[in-house]
Amino acid sequence: MPHLFEPLQIREVIFRNRVAVSPMCQYSSTDGYANEWHFIHLVSRAVGGAGLVFTEAAAVEPRGRISPQDLGIWDDAHIEGLAKIVSSIEKYGAVAGIQLAHAGRKASISKPIRGGKPIDESQEGWRSIVSSSPIPFAPEYPIPEALTIPGIHEIIDAFIKGAKHSVAAGFKVIEIHAAHGYLLHQFLSPLTNQREDEYGGNFENRIRIVTEVVRGVRAVIPEQHTLWVRISATDWAENGWNIEQSIALSDKLKSYGVDLIDCSSGGIIPGVNIPIQPNYQIEFSDRIRYAVNILTGGVGLITSATQADEIIQNGSADVVLIGREFLRNPYWVHLAAKQLGYDKHWPVQYDRAWL
Repeated sequence: MPHLFEPLQIREVIFRNRVAVSPMCQYSSTDGYANEWHFIHLVSRAVGGAGLVFTEAAAVEPRGRISPQDLGIWDDAHIEGLAKIVSSIEKYGAVAGIQLAHAGRKASISKPIRGGKPIDESQEGWRSIVSSSPIPFAPEYPIPEALTIPGIHEIIDAFIKGAKHSVAAGFKVIEIHAAHGYLLHQFLSPLTNQREDEYGGNFENRIRIVTEVVRGVRAVIPEQHTLWVRISATDWAENGWNIEQSIALSDKLKSYGVDLIDCSSGGIIPGVNIPIQPNYQIEFSDRIRYAVNILTGGVGLITSATQADEIIQNGSADVVLIGREFLRNPYWVHLAAKQLGYDKHWPVQYDRAWL
């Protein structure tokens, strides 16, 4: 079986190892623009040895941001700053990825350091919150507007436009965010989708927007580049989205040109009891990988080198996506290689660290 430091090729994209920097919101943008913070944050993880460095979730339209400080990809003007980041990530040996997102009913909240609660125009927020159905995320959240059919088509077009901008910026990995209770997940889950038209009701209808986004995005990105989808494999709630539906969705997405399913979970409703512990989501990447015969990514409380390596060697995932541990240590990959005894070339500037 492959190990953590074995290269991986997907289509014509070659990753130097199986470690990816998971998308992590930085709450540091103005009007969606990438700035010096994003450059330093992302490029330092490439210097640190990651095989793939994802941006944070990039909103495909202004009202799709989680907070006013989120990254954006809806405007042509966003391309230039991101292109500089992509160029430097690649210069230091990593592949650059972007996650396309829309927060739906979980949009327009303050950044965590300011409480992470819904905000209005007086606090840089906005009123236009949309979802699959007019159900608020929690009592203190506003009631979202249920998207009309033309409105759904506008959202799909926004994802496609975001993908075109991403290609122009040079990203070789594009991930569609359909997890964590954000807009596309709000259509998938029976807990939030109470529509009675072709985008609600049965399984085929609830997945329709995701499959249409995927087909549209795949059509505008180069054939040699790779398309991923992040899903919440389960809602951890009765009568919600579950692993069986995730397997069925993944099978559909594979037929539409998706190369890897990034397997997370939860986020659709608050107050759910999630059994958070190391590897608590790895069973999902494992099950989807074997049931569908598709590449998967494992994520969630992956902190140690041996833990990450075992996930790959056991065949439970093809890539591990690491978040908080990369916030704590941008050079986690180099240290993991040292601990596991794999040959790893450090930046020459840091060779003295082991003298």
